[in-house]
Amino acid sequence: MSTTLHARSGATTTTAARRPVTWRRLALHTGCLAALLVMLYPLAWLLATSLKPANEVIASLDLLPRHLEWSNYSTALDGVNDVSVWRLLGNSLLIAGGAVLGNVLSCSLAAYAFARLRFRLRGPLFAFMIATIMLPHHAVLIPQYIIFNKLGLVNTYWPLILPKFLATEAFFVFLIVQFMRGLPRELEEAARIDGCGPFRSFLLVILPLTRPALITTAIFTFIWTWNDFFTQLIYLFSPEKFTLTLALRSFVDASSTSAFGPMFAMSVIALLPIVLFFLAFQRFLVEGMASSGLKG
Repeated sequence: MSTTLHARSGATTTTAARRPVTWRRLALHTGCLAALLVMLYPLAWLLATSLKPANEVIASLDLLPRHLEWSNYSTALDGVNDVSVWRLLGNSLLIAGGAVLGNVLSCSLAAYAFARLRFRLRGPLFAFMIATIMLPHHAVLIPQYIIFNKLGLVNTYWPLILPKFLATEAFFVFLIVQFMRGLPRELEEAARIDGCGPFRSFLLVILPLTRPALITTAIFTFIWTWNDFFTQLIYLFSPEKFTLTLALRSFVDASSTSAFGPMFAMSVIALLPIVLFFLAFQRFLVEGMASSGLKG
């Protein structure tokens, strides 16, 4: 009898000990769900507003539309200034793709030099490069514009793509440097014994192992370039060279307040490539975070 009571009291104590943990987890999950709803509300509002009539966008604060206006998307697909949305989408993809290619190539080469090679003034040069992260983009915009204007490259895509091939993004160089420093040096020594020089060691040994960091660089470069508005506004004048980001401003200027519905519809169209790009490479991004602890 005493054994049974002791067992029951032990079970009660165990249940009581587990109960606070359960409530704590429930509170944690509820808080995370509430934070998720707060963060997703702007996206839900954007999707709902893209289907509202123009008068309802201004007069109503309701999330769900009273009447679905599918013509907003057909108007958005027509584009602006006689330029179709497919042309605008192609321009955006060209700039974002060129920026991704340039950052991945140039930043990986610069990072390999700082992380794996020995040369004079490597430390001061690396510190100077890191210091450029604190330099505001607007401080160098005017000198860059003067240079590209004298070269006759204004109103072309070169000012938006060419700097990416010069390792001007110090953040990504630093990111790849930190990843490369964790790779075992024995791999390069083995490649050197097999007759590989620095460039072949970088191309055949280091670059494949740095794939997670390179994909992280590609993801952030694509998102930042796709969402860039100010730089594209400075260098691009012709409507046929506009990106989706610039077309949104032109859409409002061309049609005034009556274009709110199509403007939000075009915003949804502009958002889709970013979501698809992130979903396509999300697995590699998680892989990069998981393998960042590799040490030599």
